Amino acid sequence: MTVPLRAGTQIVNALTIDVEDYFHVSAFAEHIPREDWENLPCRIEQNVDRILALLAECDVHATFFALGWVAERYPDLIRRIADAGHELASHGFAHRRATDLDREGFLADIRLAKAVLEDVAGHQVNGYRAPSFSISRANAWAFECIAEAGYRYSSSIYPIHHDHYGAPDAPRFAHESQPGLLELPVATVRVLSANLPAGGGGYFRLLPYVVSRWSIRRINKIDGKPAMFYFHPWELDPDQPRVNGVARKARFRHYLNLERMQPRLCRLLRDFCWDRVDHVFLNG
Repeated sequence: MTVPLRAGTQIVNALTIDVEDYFHVSAFAEHIPREDWENLPCRIEQNVDRILALLAECDVHATFFALGWVAERYPDLIRRIADAGHELASHGFAHRRATDLDREGFLADIRLAKAVLEDVAGHQVNGYRAPSFSISRANAWAFECIAEAGYRYSSSIYPIHHDHYGAPDAPRFAHESQPGLLELPVATVRVLSANLPAGGGGYFRLLPYVVSRWSIRRINKIDGKPAMFYFHPWELDPDQPRVNGVARKARFRHYLNLERMQPRLCRLLRDFCWDRVDHVFLNG
């Protein structure tokens, strides 16, 4: 695979956003019934618009992995994403983990999401990301479904140890998971015999910024590869409603350093080169 470069031979990395709201988070599933989603204050529009403004200011394009649930309710938001030159990809329809679905249910969910997103945006959707990176060897059949549904690539593997997800033995970089289907794992850095997270999410907020900067530089310079980075709109929203009854660990992971996220993201966008997933990996 040809690694995309800019002036000065700097590698271009892939910037991605998982378009879901605070009440969609898997760690809150036991505390927020799905039937209550419609009645909760939704903050997805204001948070995504904040991201769009930030990306425009930094002249960066990204890939937005959007829920079909969000697209049905906020079609104008989805069109704003596409009209701004960003890639629209699928995060499934109802934010159900692949591990919670059988083959038929999973295929139906990702087909529906693709159809809704394409209908709203008027553009083909090539990419898919499983909620909570919920694909591993245990349900590798999911890759067959992703290919069958018409996606060209997936970014559903995080090759680390984690108590809720992870496939630490999976390849760290782009590879074919099925004929014609490219799997693009979230970035990790290899230290001794372990993969350490380097692709954003909660780790970007919880750890000092210099850790993420060092990790991405190492991936670009030592591995010679682009990094796949992701975050959520709710991570830029320190004023989001607090969910009652959540365990201490989940509260810590979700709420810590929300107020620091936007300044850190600004540094990240200026310290590295970024573009859409399809431009970085598909030469699109």
